[in-house]
Amino acid sequence: MNGKRWFVVMLLSLVGSATPIYHGAARTNAVTQKAAVAPDFMSAEQLRAKLARNEAVTIIDVRDTDSYLNSNKIKGSIHVKLRRLSYRLTMSPLKDAPRDREIVTYCACPRDEASIRAAQILLDAGFTRVYVLQGGWQMWLKANGQTEPRPRA
Repeated sequence: MNGKRWFVVMLLSLVGSATPIYHGAARTNAVTQKAAVAPDFMSAEQLRAKLARNEAVTIIDVRDTDSYLNSNKIKGSIHVKLRRLSYRLTMSPLKDAPRDREIVTYCACPRDEASIRAAQILLDAGFTRVYVLQGGWQMWLKANGQTEPRPRA
């Protein structure tokens, strides 16, 4: 792609993604109307108690591949690569999960970054009860939460 053509493509992409500014009457578009909802956090002890009471909770493991392959997982959790989560929402078992079902995401990040991003994707997809496991995998292990071996391929 020559330089002039690249510039036009970049300019059009920037213009197309810009949020319009209106003067006079207050008008907004769908992007600005949708307020970002921050996910709530759940402690390892709270999740352990829910599982002990056999409450319906979907647990999504978004640890990177190395972390996932080199350890167990929270009992009953579903491993999904973060970059594929939106796509996986179109497939079972996530496709069929009720939007008001309690969902907990976890990762092995120092500040729960991947879990927070996963929770945001789920909230944007219409799930209403989404939580991030505070401290993720390491806190689950410290709390002596139930684990199980990951499925072998």
